[in-house]
Amino acid sequence: MRGTWRVVAGLLVFWLLVLLYMSATLFQGGSDSTADRTERQLSRALHELDLLKHQNQELHELAEQLKQIQNNPVLGATADPTKEIQALKVQLAEARKQVHNLQKRSNAPPSLAQEELRRKVETGVNEMWYLVRSQLGQLRDEVMQNQAAQASLRVQGLMEDAADHRRVLLTDLSNLSRANGMDEWRHREHEQLTELVQTRIKYLQNPKDCSKAKKLVCNINKGCGYGCQLHHLTYCFIIAYGTQRTFVLESRGWRYSSEGWEKYFLPLSETCTDRQGDSSRAWGGKKRLTYVQVVDLPIVDSLHPRPPFMPQAIPADLAPRLMRMHGHPFVWWIAQFLTYLTRLQPAFQRDIDDVSHSLGFKGPIVGVHVRRTDKVGTEAAFHGLDEYMIYVEEYFNLLEKSQSIEQRAIYLATDDPNLHTEAKTKYPNYKIIGESEFSKSAGLSSRYTDNALRAIIMDIHFLSHSDYLVCTFSSQVCRVAYEVMQTLHPDASARFKSLDDIYYFGGQNGHSQMAAYPHEPRSGSDEMQLVTGDHVGIAGNHWDGYSKGNNRRTGKTGLFPSYKMVEDVEIVDFPTYPEATPQRGGGSR
Repeated sequence: MRGTWRVVAGLLVFWLLVLLYMSATLFQGGSDSTADRTERQLSRALHELDLLKHQNQELHELAEQLKQIQNNPVLGATADPTKEIQALKVQLAEARKQVHNLQKRSNAPPSLAQEELRRKVETGVNEMWYLVRSQLGQLRDEVMQNQAAQASLRVQGLMEDAADHRRVLLTDLSNLSRANGMDEWRHREHEQLTELVQTRIKYLQNPKDCSKAKKLVCNINKGCGYGCQLHHLTYCFIIAYGTQRTFVLESRGWRYSSEGWEKYFLPLSETCTDRQGDSSRAWGGKKRLTYVQVVDLPIVDSLHPRPPFMPQAIPADLAPRLMRMHGHPFVWWIAQFLTYLTRLQPAFQRDIDDVSHSLGFKGPIVGVHVRRTDKVGTEAAFHGLDEYMIYVEEYFNLLEKSQSIEQRAIYLATDDPNLHTEAKTKYPNYKIIGESEFSKSAGLSSRYTDNALRAIIMDIHFLSHSDYLVCTFSSQVCRVAYEVMQTLHPDASARFKSLDDIYYFGGQNGHSQMAAYPHEPRSGSDEMQLVTGDHVGIAGNHWDGYSKGNNRRTGKTGLFPSYKMVEDVEIVDFPTYPEATPQRGGGSR
């Protein structure tokens, strides 16, 4: 019986350690921004403590029974200690399995506060660098005018050192974000959220009886280019989702392709693609649309009244998980609708695969989109290729802190055919990938053709599949590529550099940021005062450490330090479609 007692003693010590572990886990530090999460964690931990205590009591009772066996001469003589030990070993194995499961469940994802802080530090580092670079660059120019060459060299050295310091900090932050299994958690969470949203969209788009389904109809022929039209469809799709209507796309006679959307993309529904219904009317007016079966949606500029689901709102039921996982939740949200909209026809997918193979498209690679022609001088300023390449170089310099690179490469998409020759001449150490024929088809004279459509779809595909994106967010093609990029990574919110605008969605509600720290403007400056908690409608980032906006508390417009701000996330109660939810646990635990 001595072996049996050793096993029992080992089990008792083992369960005591488990109880201590659970107690420590219950009360260990780490803040969370929501009381609900804390309450759920407390409830779960208390339940599991009760379970462990109950099992511990059972072990005590078993030990007492064994003691009685040992003290009873009759039982002690007839009992088989080998069987008792084997039974205890089975219980020990089961106990270890339960503890392992408990440890897995206790390995919870990071809190919202932790993830927001990590992203804020990353943004702060970048904004610090923009400020230092801008100020020292101006100082260097002023010194050079006085022929102080040595001082200019010293300043240049300081800029290089500061840039290298930034790379090291960002590399450390990247490593931190992957520590303790967080990288695996983000991938798992991204996959589960994607499956959840795609299941809901598919459910909405495939009603059992199309003749009775409520529908929202959009026509693709908005008077603008492909990127703009794609955003028009995405806005329609979001409104359809928010109003629980099947989205019906009218695309016959499309200015790009007379055969319509389905020539290149899969139909939006397998069961319901027509606008037939008992009643129909246009969006708007004072009458409620609840009982109208078919509703026609205008372009976003003419939408009145505006529903609460407008960009950049995200659904309340997904918000805690999205805000924890992603640096720009709305971009991830809109990417889900783009994913469904742009599912390629198999034949066209094969064409893209063939082009990818012929180009030798592989990472690491930076997507560079240079929009010229009709944009320059109207919607955007001219930016030379050298301006783009500054950030391409910086990306590869940063990447080399963590990996070796055989060949630096860019995918160049542009509507200026001459730019490919310029890039290969100026940057011979780079592999320049791209189709000059695509550039020719993007010209004003041939833009609305089948060839142009194929070219722009392929350009967006390769730009979004690049590891990093350098472009101008004044271009809708650039913003679409950035949005699609979010479907390929758990969080690609920082995988870009825009030379002009911050990200926006045409027709969106006001974009605001909140002051995380107070700010007192310098005397005589154009800066605004900030009090912690102020909400500021942002007009743009100057990429020099300052942004411009309007303080909604004071009504003042001016500059403010970008690093003292955090994003305001607009959260709205979208329908949840519980009947379309995958039947397995989510990653938020």
